Amino acid sequence: MQFGGQTPLNLAEGLQRAGAPILGTPPESIHLAEDRDEFNRILADLGLLQPESGIARQAEEAHDIAARLGYPVLIRPSYVLGGRAMELCNNETDLMRYVRKAFAASDRIHHATSATVLIDKFLLDATEIDVDAVADYRFPDDAKGDCVVCGVMEHIEQAGIHSGDSCCAIPPHSLSPAILGDVQRQTLLLAKRLGVCGLMNVQFAWPMGGCSCWRSNPRASRTVPFVSKATGVPWAKVAMNVMLGRTLRDVLWDLGVGRNPRPLMIAIKAPVFPFSKFPGQDAVLGRRCGARAR
Repeated sequence: MQFGGQTPLNLAEGLQRAGAPILGTPPESIHLAEDRDEFNRILADLGLLQPESGIARQAEEAHDIAARLGYPVLIRPSYVLGGRAMELCNNETDLMRYVRKAFAASDRIHHATSATVLIDKFLLDATEIDVDAVADYRFPDDAKGDCVVCGVMEHIEQAGIHSGDSCCAIPPHSLSPAILGDVQRQTLLLAKRLGVCGLMNVQFAWPMGGCSCWRSNPRASRTVPFVSKATGVPWAKVAMNVMLGRTLRDVLWDLGVGRNPRPLMIAIKAPVFPFSKFPGQDAVLGRRCGARAR
């Protein structure tokens, strides 16, 4: 379930019911992270900051939530491939145009009776932070497990550009030690509460007033190879050993890796866009064209 992106996470529960053994993070923990309502409750229980938001189960409810939060807002369905049916809405016209698409995407995964859409207050002028971590918790709130942060990446663009389309730097180029400490603290709390066994990616936004957590993926992210090169640690290998039953402490000890791995260099990740494969598409990147808006 760890190394195939969003699709294996969506298949995990059905595979478990069919009797297939699931290595690493169990489907129950995957559900806690993927279901927007459940994840928001976990953030609240842990006392972690999060953007103002609401859960909508029908279009009229989405309209009321957006009016309460104030525009711009972000629409996100549950259990969908990265960026799909995820839209930035600047006004009510945008909202009503996109909300039905979001419900349709969620419905194809969940069934009509349980399709949900999360409406977030969009954070203007915020810095996005990506964190990759590895843990060996065998179930939620496992007291015997452990977690180590592999790397903290700071996005170069303002929050609003999909992480797959954005540039980022490791080590972070402008975050204070206090912010980095808070990001690591929140990541460790989430890994334990969710019961992550293997890799995990957490996404934060840093506006004025604090660092807000808004997404956690209980799987390997696209940044794992990048972080591995920057730190000199084969994080996928570490995660695979943990998923097969070894303790994180023993695996890191064998590799000579400490609890606070540091980058060996300043590394920058930048996307390459194959615009020649998309004739007629706007090649100017931004929040509403080219790059997928968060």
